[in-house]
Amino acid sequence: MDHDLAILGAGPAGLAAARTAAECGLSVVLLDEQSTPGGQIYRDVDRVAPLRGDILGQDYTEGRTLTQSLTTPGITHITGATVWAIEEGQRISYTREGRGAQLSAGHILIATGALERPMPLPGWTLPGVMTAGAAQILLKQSGTLARRAVLVGCGPLLYLIGAQMLRAGTPPLALVETQTRGDSLRALRHAPGILRGWRYALKGLKMLADLRRAGVPRHTAAHDIRITGTDRAEGVEFTAKGQTRTIACDTVLLHHGVTPNTQAARSIDIPHHWDARQACYQPQTDAWGGTTLPTVHIAGDGAGIGGAKAASLAGQIAALDIAHHAGRLPIGDRDLKARPLLRRLSAERAPRAFLDTAYPPFAQALTPDDSTIVCRCEEVTAGDIRRFATMGCNGPNQAKAFGRAGMGPCQGRYCGLTVSALLATANGQDMDETGYYRIRPPLKPVTLGELAAMDTAQDAAE
Repeated sequence: MDHDLAILGAGPAGLAAARTAAECGLSVVLLDEQSTPGGQIYRDVDRVAPLRGDILGQDYTEGRTLTQSLTTPGITHITGATVWAIEEGQRISYTREGRGAQLSAGHILIATGALERPMPLPGWTLPGVMTAGAAQILLKQSGTLARRAVLVGCGPLLYLIGAQMLRAGTPPLALVETQTRGDSLRALRHAPGILRGWRYALKGLKMLADLRRAGVPRHTAAHDIRITGTDRAEGVEFTAKGQTRTIACDTVLLHHGVTPNTQAARSIDIPHHWDARQACYQPQTDAWGGTTLPTVHIAGDGAGIGGAKAASLAGQIAALDIAHHAGRLPIGDRDLKARPLLRRLSAERAPRAFLDTAYPPFAQALTPDDSTIVCRCEEVTAGDIRRFATMGCNGPNQAKAFGRAGMGPCQGRYCGLTVSALLATANGQDMDETGYYRIRPPLKPVTLGELAAMDTAQDAAE
């Protein structure tokens, strides 16, 4: 084996796991698509924190403590690496700088994080519409912010981005939120959890107070949302509290939660189950992040949404277990080191039930109307998926044969949940019965030239 441990993803889980594993004496290779460490949450934090740390906030700049992990001896960080296959024998295939490459490791930790949940609404494919997370990436990486923007959807990330836009001097025109008073009341049964995580609640209240003082309007319980315009987004139309409104704007930022990025785990047949509270599929893992494959662990938001700090703790816990299985850490030492981490992880996860219940995904975007495109790569509409169901299509894999849904460059990452939900509703099945796309390599597009370059390199070595 080339390395004791290969980690996919240099976000909070991957960085924390790399440091812990290296400190236990393992040789670690960390593969990541980005040119700098940090993942999406701490994207480019080492360069950006001194430039825009006052706008992005302390929760972002704290990411530098994790990126410093890469100075730990025993860690090899491969940047710009797009992993497209995991094969038997823990062989990983990836592309970097136009050339294919492979490496092997005794153990693999999947720390590929989360994806922003797609929000298919009428007009969501118009120019000028993007996810709120994408807008935040623009701010982090280039200091660019959309002007005359409306935030649409639900969840704490909307408040965070709204507050960051405010600090940058470009406040949003409005927040159009989909959660209802009933959602808030239902969340109260999880009040003990949010009280344990009172710091998060306090931050959220402060951000809302800042937005209120700045005069940013909030419209809650919005429904029947559509983005208006012909060649580009020109406004947001919605109904709230019995009134239909239209807000003219140049940009619409959509967000109604994140879901685990399960593509890599599914490609090696790790079982998944439907989590109704988080409305997403999650891989089956134990308390250490272990899976049904003895040489594969999963940590961070890719195993269930918990946030950056929970991901960091889960990465450390998984690394301790991997070190134990590699014969570098006796079980007693593993358990001793993990005990405080497990306590902190439990505290970090405590508010999740409250947040998930208070800010559920927007129902009308989970099963959109017939004319709305759900698979952007192949331009397949919700109506097409429902029609496939009437023709006998029982699951997403059959939908590929019926109309190429999920067969574009994104490999179903952004339409998979919507297609499954539409088919489950149309066929009267639950989400586990309906299932998800069967993921096969290549996980990401790879060119013949990149494959040929890999062969050339191997031939030369021989």
